[in-house]
Amino acid sequence: MPVFPFTAIVGQERMKRALVLNAISPQIGGVLIRGERGTAKSTAARALAALLPHIRVVSDCPFGCNPEKPDEMCDRCRERLAAGEDLPVTTRRTRFVDLPVSATEDRVVGTLDMERAIKFGERHFEPGVLAAAHRGLLYVDEVNLLDDHVVDLLLDSAAMGVNVVEREGISFSHPARFILVGTMNPEEGELRPQLLDRFALCVDIQGIPDPEARVEILKRRIKFEQDPDAFYEEWREVEEALSRRISEAQTLLPEVTYDEEDMYFIAHLTSEMDVDGHRADIVILKTAIAHAAFEGRTQICELDILLAAELALPHRLRRQPFEGVESKMEKLEQRLEQARCELAQPQERQAPSETLMPAKKKPIR
Repeated sequence: MPVFPFTAIVGQERMKRALVLNAISPQIGGVLIRGERGTAKSTAARALAALLPHIRVVSDCPFGCNPEKPDEMCDRCRERLAAGEDLPVTTRRTRFVDLPVSATEDRVVGTLDMERAIKFGERHFEPGVLAAAHRGLLYVDEVNLLDDHVVDLLLDSAAMGVNVVEREGISFSHPARFILVGTMNPEEGELRPQLLDRFALCVDIQGIPDPEARVEILKRRIKFEQDPDAFYEEWREVEEALSRRISEAQTLLPEVTYDEEDMYFIAHLTSEMDVDGHRADIVILKTAIAHAAFEGRTQICELDILLAAELALPHRLRRQPFEGVESKMEKLEQRLEQARCELAQPQERQAPSETLMPAKKKPIR
């Protein structure tokens, strides 16, 4: 099935940035995209998966373990490796796993065969959606319509990187590191605040009002539907460049550093914005590290932190009687713009919010 190119999506830069940063560092904890119908939410998620670099996997492992990282392997692969076996390796595309709204707990986490366990003492596990999504992208459309318990399971696995199944005293676990992307239309109901807070990043998007941009969206979509292959060829160079950049950022990520001053800046920022709890501070730091890696730097700066806060705070701001969320976000936008100007003074560079736009095509505003 043809996939619309990620870099050909008009506008929605904040959404694209949130997706790319989660691709660089899935440990951030996922992104929730809230918006009205027809705003490219599912298109962007599918396009990101198609854009991601190919990965090396243990070919006969149901979890697609990474052959180069024994500490992240499932129990079976580690046992085979310890026994001196050469694990068969293959390369494949990053998976896009779509979770249906009707999914049950067993369908998501997998099931243990209790009969075999009791009769023969064997742990036989039937993998679920989380196993298929390991090292891939797990897409949950209409996440607000899912059973709350299932959403909890997804968020737990995304945060811990492991799926644990326990039945009648028998336990089985396997790695479950994936990019979690949830989308929803607020008109169809909201997520409970407890679940909303557990999504690391959140982006609210709307249709683009500018007529010129809307016409460009029309042109690109029609052209894609008429000849998907030819349309992709037009964008191949830019797609491959972004794919390489994501891969390079993933490699650079462990080298990115921060200091105590950066942590104090984050703490002061969340305190000033009246953010409940401390999850936001942790998310901002992880996201800032990913953004610095995306920019090719090994030290985070104020701009990285502010850009991360723009994605991590909208769904966590405490609502005051005389000051709405919009007012607080406007103040953050002002600080962000000031940081951009300060960064641009010593050397002219493209604003990070525009780096996903192809250099050979004029960005549409």
